[in-house]
Amino acid sequence: MKAIIPVAGAGTKLRPHTYTQPKALIPLAGRTILSIIIDQLRDGGVQEFILVVGYMGEKIQDYVQLHHPDLNVRYVHQTDRQGLGHAIHLTRDLVDNDEVLIMLGDTICEFDVGQLLAVDGSVLGVKKVDDPRNFGVAELDEEGRITRVVEKPQIPKSNMALVGLYRIRETELLFRCLDANLQAGVMTNDEYSLTDALECMIGQGARFTSFRVGNWFDCGRKESLLASNAILLKKFGGGISEVHCMENSIIIPPVSIAPGCTVRNSIIGPHVAVGEGSQILSSIVRDSIIGSFSKLYDVVLHDSLIGSDTSIKGETRTLNIGDNTEIDLG
Repeated sequence: MKAIIPVAGAGTKLRPHTYTQPKALIPLAGRTILSIIIDQLRDGGVQEFILVVGYMGEKIQDYVQLHHPDLNVRYVHQTDRQGLGHAIHLTRDLVDNDEVLIMLGDTICEFDVGQLLAVDGSVLGVKKVDDPRNFGVAELDEEGRITRVVEKPQIPKSNMALVGLYRIRETELLFRCLDANLQAGVMTNDEYSLTDALECMIGQGARFTSFRVGNWFDCGRKESLLASNAILLKKFGGGISEVHCMENSIIIPPVSIAPGCTVRNSIIGPHVAVGEGSQILSSIVRDSIIGSFSKLYDVVLHDSLIGSDTSIKGETRTLNIGDNTEIDLG
């Protein structure tokens, strides 16, 4: 079993944050999206990893080396981003026909990895959604087997969305289908889609079982990122580093406060994650993510995503601010 995690995307929907930070390294509940995925898979018994990197890929590699130094990982570079199908196709030589577990690098799913691996045959993770038109969609029979998959259909015949979790045993057939699509130029929305390759596999006799996940968040947008932060803080319980300076302040859990932070005359929480070395002075912050080495003074923030090395002074706002920014709302 090899885990493939594609993290080459530019994260355009999370700009300005992704101008300076890969989407997979955006902070979430005191960790990063990538760390949550790696820890989840390792805890479930997965030992070998392949990361598809591209946009700011050196930051991904530096992060993994620093925070997961014992990880058995190899890298594939996707210099020309042509979609998820293209990204997976690049891993062919490293997979070598072994079984793979693909998990997208901007997706958080709550599921039992051991239970997923115990299912006989290939498996696609699914979740019922209100509007499936922005996702890959799986059509199921009465026994939960997948009969068809379609990428972002305008008139969906199912409300079961593909959540970015794929366990594939027939990897030789997967790469044959990817090869055929690339050679024939079969694209959806100007990208080579993994969903199209899966439909090709179904057409050639591959059988996929649906696997329903619990909570599922696509962390490619500010709103879903903040929602994920709140749920994961509740799940993990948050935590306050012992290395901090806190005076005359109220903490409403769950919150995560990294080492080296200073909090004075403030109310923090609930559902707040603060990066290392930040200062929060005379402020009220809830339902927000604050980057590292930022300074907040005399502000009331809610539902906000604040980058690192940022200075904010002023009044109540809902903000979406990237790194290396200075704002005076006075």
